[in-house]
Amino acid sequence: MQKNIDDFIYMLRIERQLSKNTLISYRRDIEGFKFYTDKNALNCWTEISEKHVQSYIASRFRSGITGRSLQRALSAIRMFYEYLMRQRKAVTNPAKRIRAPKSVSKLPSYLDVDMSEQLLNRECDTSLNARDKAMFELFYSFGLRLTELVSIDLSDLDIAESEIRVTGKGNKVRVVAVGKQAIIALSEWLNFRIDFVKEQTQALFLNRQGRRISQRSVQLRLKLWAKAQEIEINVHPHMLRDSFANHMPEGNGNIRDVQELLGYEDISSTQIYTHIDFQHLTSVYDQAHPRARKNKA
Repeated sequence: MQKNIDDFIYMLRIERQLSKNTLISYRRDIEGFKFYTDKNALNCWTEISEKHVQSYIASRFRSGITGRSLQRALSAIRMFYEYLMRQRKAVTNPAKRIRAPKSVSKLPSYLDVDMSEQLLNRECDTSLNARDKAMFELFYSFGLRLTELVSIDLSDLDIAESEIRVTGKGNKVRVVAVGKQAIIALSEWLNFRIDFVKEQTQALFLNRQGRRISQRSVQLRLKLWAKAQEIEINVHPHMLRDSFANHMPEGNGNIRDVQELLGYEDISSTQIYTHIDFQHLTSVYDQAHPRARKNKA
């Protein structure tokens, strides 16, 4: 049974070209289900019924796992069984009709506008600070994911057009407008970047060894930056993404615009930001974003 899981993950990596983190999640969800089947002496995928899947989901929910996490696990199990059926290793999909229990939806945590200004209003007296400010301005400029930020290459950035090409989940590419404050910070960082280069690399953001900066390094640098700015809460990259989504002032009620900016395929992912209404993507930015309004003042 383990070999079937390994083969499935390999297929997702080669054919679907899913990210490393997504593959890890799929493996964790399916192997968690396998642990349950082993414990219940189910030694073949064809022995598993709809009731078994339902019992597994119910036991996980009772242990405190959220409905959202269980929905992700069910999605992984369904996809795994579809793969098994194509490989003639299963006849039916026992997870097909199972639905995860719903948890109470929570609004994302985010900084208020004043706190965001406090975080980003800092003079860059060193090359590291210039790099960090450029990264954090980009997060807040249009709601970047951490994985998206660290994967940006020099060739993705067009300073003259104030645009950047971003590769999101599932290797889907979108081009977004970059705010004025972020462009200023990026231009300053590019003046320093040459001092960091020790080998040929296209990465936009480099560490002190001249290599592409890691996700963990960005997280740590943001914590240090927030502490230096006397912000007494735990600030993390996704908080800046949530802050962007909440700070764009209400416009024409078209939530699909923030869906586009944040890189969501499913509008339901965007509707959790219940305070948001957006106007059209590039034209509204300079009027709507707090950092753009500050620049005009």
